[in-house]
Amino acid sequence: MARSAVTRDPPGKGASPATPKSRPGQRSAHPKTPRRLKQIEAKRTAMLDAALGLFSRAGLHGTTVEQIAEDAGVSKTNLFYYFASKEEIYVAVLSRLLDEWLAPLRAIEPDADPVVAIGEYIRRKILFSRTQPAASRLFCLEIVQGAPLLKRELETSLKQLVDAKAAMIRGWTAAGKLAPVDPHHLIFAIWATTQHYADFAGQIDALLGTGLDDEAFANAAAENVSRIILEGIRFRPIP
Repeated sequence: MARSAVTRDPPGKGASPATPKSRPGQRSAHPKTPRRLKQIEAKRTAMLDAALGLFSRAGLHGTTVEQIAEDAGVSKTNLFYYFASKEEIYVAVLSRLLDEWLAPLRAIEPDADPVVAIGEYIRRKILFSRTQPAASRLFCLEIVQGAPLLKRELETSLKQLVDAKAAMIRGWTAAGKLAPVDPHHLIFAIWATTQHYADFAGQIDALLGTGLDDEAFANAAAENVSRIILEGIRFRPIP
């Protein structure tokens, strides 16, 4: 699909705030002082936060610009000063989401103890599902639909990061620090199990009458998912 109408954030800066678009021949009524830039960032963040909540419940086509503006506490005209279209808002929300979603994976370093590092990754993924369930659900919705507006990022930045971490896991296996395991399937398993708690929260509540809002349940989920996965990849010398 064509993406020329969508303003992209600089590489590696998916969550960075951007100043409103300037109009040709128009001089800004407000100088870009630190205070003004902070106000711009806060307003843009409020718009993205409002859009995230709406998109995660109703999707792109079920959400209107008027709803986003109302939830963000701004006028529709003001919203269009920051974003050219509803689709641009949607892509901005997804870009910020992807950057936050990948942060725990980026944090894993090659010189770390693999069992400790992967256990911490699982814990952080459960925490993300607990603190940002709307973001997790929106990401799931976009992927289920074929990722029409996120495919470029998946095929570039996400693939590059996952390939790098897969090579790191292979290195741990070759060094005898992990049991032989296909790194991509390991990563997929972690994603599937940890996001289940946000994406299928209604099912969990129906079965157990609880969910990630309960801190004790969230801790138990992290502990059990970690034990299941880590015991499968922990290196065991052959007798």
